[in-house]
Amino acid sequence: MRTKTNWTVMILITLGTILILFPLYMTITIALKTPEDMLASVFGLPKDLHFENFTNAIKMTNFFNALGNSAMVTTATVVLTLLTNSLVAYAIARNMNRKFFKGLYFYFISAMFIPFPIIMLPLVKLTAGFHMTNLVGLTILHTVYALAFNVFVYVGYIKSIPVALEEAARVDGTSTWGTFWRIIFPIMAPINATVGILICLSTYNDFLLPLIIISDTNSYTLPLVQYIFQGQFNTDFNLAFASYLMAMLPMIIIYLFAQKWIINGITQGAVK
Repeated sequence: MRTKTNWTVMILITLGTILILFPLYMTITIALKTPEDMLASVFGLPKDLHFENFTNAIKMTNFFNALGNSAMVTTATVVLTLLTNSLVAYAIARNMNRKFFKGLYFYFISAMFIPFPIIMLPLVKLTAGFHMTNLVGLTILHTVYALAFNVFVYVGYIKSIPVALEEAARVDGTSTWGTFWRIIFPIMAPINATVGILICLSTYNDFLLPLIIISDTNSYTLPLVQYIFQGQFNTDFNLAFASYLMAMLPMIIIYLFAQKWIINGITQGAVK
């Protein structure tokens, strides 16, 4: 039996796809053009492909150094987040009947409603006092700042895991620490993948926190480097867009391969 096509939905999906793909199209075409090509036609395809724009952008922005800084901070943040935030959420989820842990849970949830600009200046003073104005400090701050949302997500997932699994492990003589790492943490693989990917995207693309924390120019991440060098591209948008394209390409590739993990983690957490 043939189903009737919902043309309203099809039109909305088509318009949404165009709105998403058009900026990417503009970024690619402008990155491959010369200033003369842009004057002739901003929206048209380039007559010749000028890949030298990428090499010039790499030299002007010290691209690979910034890419290494971003990759190091992102990788370390993802690992620390998965190891620490899941432990905090596990302790809260299994002790929600106690007032302290229940209050701690709502304390973390309340932190989600505090805008970052409110704590920005105190954060700068605190990090400077502890000499954390470097990549290590940036990694720690990313890990801590994501704790509120991750506890909210993790607790909901952990509460759906049967407590009988842990009781069986205790009967076999497994400690609480061993129970978590041998039983609970592997079961949390879908939600760990979801949290890991979201943290990866947000940390890699973050601009404001590195801007107020990092003081050494050699430690600048990609978004910060592009902002600092933006003044040089006022009359040469081709180099700017070439730099933008190279910066967002790693995350586009990661997201294309990892989007199924985000969807599976959310749906499995809802079904359990």
